[in-house]
Amino acid sequence: MPDYNHSHSHMTGKRPGHENNMRNMLIVFLVTISIMILEIIGGLVSNSLALLSDAGHMFTDVLAISLSFFAIKFAIKPSTPEKTYGFYRLEILAAFLNGLLLCFIAFYIFYKAFNRFMHPGEINSLCMLGVASIGLLANCFGIYYLSKANLNNLNIRSAFFHMLGDSISSVGVIIGGVWIYYTKLYVVDSLISFMIGFLILRGAFSLLKESIDIFLESTPNHIDQKQLVQEMCQVYGVKGIHHLHIWTITSDIYAISAHVSIDDQLISKSAVILKELKSLLQKKWKMEHITIQFEAKHYDDNINMANS
Repeated sequence: MPDYNHSHSHMTGKRPGHENNMRNMLIVFLVTISIMILEIIGGLVSNSLALLSDAGHMFTDVLAISLSFFAIKFAIKPSTPEKTYGFYRLEILAAFLNGLLLCFIAFYIFYKAFNRFMHPGEINSLCMLGVASIGLLANCFGIYYLSKANLNNLNIRSAFFHMLGDSISSVGVIIGGVWIYYTKLYVVDSLISFMIGFLILRGAFSLLKESIDIFLESTPNHIDQKQLVQEMCQVYGVKGIHHLHIWTITSDIYAISAHVSIDDQLISKSAVILKELKSLLQKKWKMEHITIQFEAKHYDDNINMANS
């Protein structure tokens, strides 16, 4: 008769560093929204699409950080009988929405940049340079604060790369401003806007791919399933592993379920095997939610490691 064993950390929702993450994100949010407003005003005054594009990038940062902030806040709520994993998946949903929003902003920038490329207008390069320089300093400040948070969290990492992308685009705007100041080639403004659009789109695809992988309960990229199975099979008493599933519940929280073949024995003896497996999976592979079903079968040299 199969022996069912189920083990996991209590899904209370609260994870180490939440308060620190939320505080840092709030600081970055206030700085980002201030610089976004400054870049909108600067872009309108200087007639620079590159500055307005960078402000658009900042706008996605504001929404991204807002969604991430509230997702983290909801994620600390305890689990319920209806939501046994708690509200962790809200973090991934927020990341997915951020990715979609980034795609929309990127294509809008492409549209505006193409129109400006075909019909370039005069640009106040000094105003463009000044605002972009302030934006770069603010982005560096935001990167510093986010680097102190937990970058294993998908939303924190998303906001971090948002800020990093903004810093790169601010450098591009500064270079473009210098170029325009000395050459009066206003078409450079459109080219910088295209560059910023591609940066946004690249980040969007990466974010969408990672969040979709989590929704599809794919095996986390950093986990070598073959090696994990081999190490489980090295635990004394384990004869085989099958029906193995490994997935991500939310950022930095992983789960595993497996059928484990062992000799027919008393439950008290199988508990020793369970303890060894749990120790391996928790300490070496950082699994927080572990479900193992024991099955009594004869030893088979050809271990069945097929995934259902």
